[in-house]
Amino acid sequence: MSTAIANLKATPRKASGKSEARRLRAAGQVPAITYGKGLAATAISVHPKEVTAILMSERGKNTVIKMDLEGHKDLLVMVRDFTHHPVKRSLEHVDFVQVKLDEPVDVRVPLFTTGKAAGVAKGGLLRQVFRSVPLRCVPDKIPLKIECDVSHLELGEHIATKDLKLAEGVVALLSPELTLVAVVTPEKDRSAEEEAAAAPGAAAAAAGAAPAAAAGAKDAKAPAAAAPAKDAKKK
Repeated sequence: MSTAIANLKATPRKASGKSEARRLRAAGQVPAITYGKGLAATAISVHPKEVTAILMSERGKNTVIKMDLEGHKDLLVMVRDFTHHPVKRSLEHVDFVQVKLDEPVDVRVPLFTTGKAAGVAKGGLLRQVFRSVPLRCVPDKIPLKIECDVSHLELGEHIATKDLKLAEGVVALLSPELTLVAVVTPEKDRSAEEEAAAAPGAAAAAAGAAPAAAAGAKDAKAPAAAAPAKDAKKK
């Protein structure tokens, strides 16, 4: 396997709940869980510094990890999710998912542009719509990053998902025609921003108009319904 594998020591834990989580953190550990197709959800604890080092590494969440866990041999996992304390920013909890080297996984890989777009020299603006791209591939083929050369882009031109140069076996989980990067004129760029800013207001106005219209319709129907009753009294 060409992809480097990180090592991580994990300890099974029997207790759960907020009090147990606080006890673990006070003891310098972080509560976590690991699960997968052939692995029942297992509550564990890990050292926060070791996990942080993995998350801060070149591959981050896309790092394949060999977990040293009692009762499990050659267990490979990846970080599926994690949470931080809102104030202290310390690691609070980690989810690990089991992976196998011959089975594809879904990941997100950062997208970078190279070169200077020809259209920018003519007054255009380079607009990068996606900063990362969702991919599906076996762990060994997860790219460190995706680069796309934008130097050929003129005003009004773009790079779509189908234009990405991906290795064999690596599939982008986006529509082939979806725009990733484009060179736009300043006027169009401003119009797009104005439309995006106006959208919430328009939605709120539409939402407010609906109850008002319903109330008006209700009031209009009320006199018509009362008329037969009045005529009946005269008889």
